[in-house]
Amino acid sequence: MAVSQAAAAHNFLLASMPSEALSRLLPLLYPVDLPVRLPLHQHAVAIETVYFPASGMISLIGNLDDGTQAEVGIIGREGMLGLSLLSESDTPFVDSMVQMSGTGLRMKASDFRREIEANPPFKRLMMNYSEALQAQIMQTAACNGRHGLEQRFVRWLLMAHDRAGCDTLPLTQEFMAMMLGVHRPSISVTAGILQRSGLIRCDRGQVTVLNRPGLEEACCDCYEAVKNRFLILLNI
Repeated sequence: MAVSQAAAAHNFLLASMPSEALSRLLPLLYPVDLPVRLPLHQHAVAIETVYFPASGMISLIGNLDDGTQAEVGIIGREGMLGLSLLSESDTPFVDSMVQMSGTGLRMKASDFRREIEANPPFKRLMMNYSEALQAQIMQTAACNGRHGLEQRFVRWLLMAHDRAGCDTLPLTQEFMAMMLGVHRPSISVTAGILQRSGLIRCDRGQVTVLNRPGLEEACCDCYEAVKNRFLILLNI
């Protein structure tokens, strides 16, 4: 059974498509659960399926020679996973894993490539999203290189909060340390500062956003820069 337009609308990219262009995709989309820690794509392994999240969050993870990992980008209901297929490559450069559980829609890689060629509005949307995601990745690299951990941590929390759809985020300090490429004690200290300021509350295995405007004020300009880029390119 084809996915309905109402179901597809939970993904902001699909929701922004013209009705006729979206109707071509609906028979090619299939509902999928995205449980936490589920690996989706692996570096240098051929992509078989692309994903359009409706909820939750996917992390793009870079692997270093010493075995450590660091998050280089995040994808939620504003985007999709599988942009490597826009090029002549069928393999991604980084790993991807579900970091907050959710649901979404999947499409076969072969169907995605065929629609890119046959569905001009879809191709235009994917190209614009590719540019927006690259802006996020590049700004993240600049932020990680120049800004302090507190600002970087706040930026990451804001991005995760946008995608979670609720104030309580299922995040451990160990996980956040890995994603930000720092040691866990540094996250503990930084989270403690934000908690004492009344911006967040940290419980075992979760972080609750208490004061969103306060977090935005404490953040560097990197969060707003990426948000504006998405607005310009995708109006989301």
